[in-house]
Amino acid sequence: MNQKELATFLNLSQTTVSRALAGYADVSEETKRLVLKTALEHGYRPNSSARRLVTGKAGSIGVVFPMERNLIVDPHFLEVLAGLSEALGEVGTDILLTPTIAAREIDTYDRLAREGAVDGIIIVGTKVEDERVEHLAKLDFPFVTHGRTKRGSEHAYLDIDNEGGFRRATELLLDLGHQKIGLINGQPDRNYADDRLIGYRKALEGRHLNFEPSLVVAAPMTVEKGYQAARAFLTQTVKPTAIACGSTVVAIGVMQALRENGLDIGKDISIVAHDDGLSTVRADLSSLPLTTTFSPVQAAGKRIAQMLLERIGGEAVTALQEIWPVDLIVRTSTGKV
Repeated sequence: MNQKELATFLNLSQTTVSRALAGYADVSEETKRLVLKTALEHGYRPNSSARRLVTGKAGSIGVVFPMERNLIVDPHFLEVLAGLSEALGEVGTDILLTPTIAAREIDTYDRLAREGAVDGIIIVGTKVEDERVEHLAKLDFPFVTHGRTKRGSEHAYLDIDNEGGFRRATELLLDLGHQKIGLINGQPDRNYADDRLIGYRKALEGRHLNFEPSLVVAAPMTVEKGYQAARAFLTQTVKPTAIACGSTVVAIGVMQALRENGLDIGKDISIVAHDDGLSTVRADLSSLPLTTTFSPVQAAGKRIAQMLLERIGGEAVTALQEIWPVDLIVRTSTGKV
């Protein structure tokens, strides 16, 4: 159904339908609701160029992904994307996924903002100090980040309590008698990984235990990296009796390596992992139910989309800063030394 057919169906002028869809104040709220309801029921979507001409809005938000990080097959990124899609689909807003290379990433954000291709941008995977945040803040362009930064401009974000979550996870292992605890963390320039390392170290300091760099690995969150890190731990002079993993995906690789070496998980060695609620990796339904810190990333994606729409609508940055708590769920992958 096009706009002319929609107007005929409603027995309204095409001008009235157009202004109702654009939200003009001279159209009654009753008419706006009627037009929008009928448009949704009949699958009407305005032409993007026409919509931009009438409303000044693109009707879409942008997500940029550097191809080097291979995010398009990353289960964490896909879960965020699923949450974004659910929230934006409810209001008829499109997602523009834009691939780039790291060397041109800032230029890509700049182009999307300056050309009006999108109404706002979502940054996934913030760095401790993030040039993307600084650039978009200087442009005064609406954006929301998944995660915070530690330095730089005030910005809208949704994050989880990574520091608190990994401090509690490490304290659980310490309470079970473990003193040599390995940490397989994310890449060190990522803010979530930095927060988790801080939480891990604070837990050790709270028990007057020394931090041992040989027990910490920083790497992308993949099965392969988890497997390699666990194998490396087992060849060290100082071997961990427990391992904290940055993701359930990493934990799959860790468990494979431990089992190949004849270790009984939960008895010979303990594992705790962060669970993003990935639909493809269920911590509670794995062959060995994992003890996890938990915060659902798909729900975060949905909320981030809602926050960006609020930011586009004029909501202040300081009103759009959320830190979600992290739960600790104890299962059979952890046990006493």
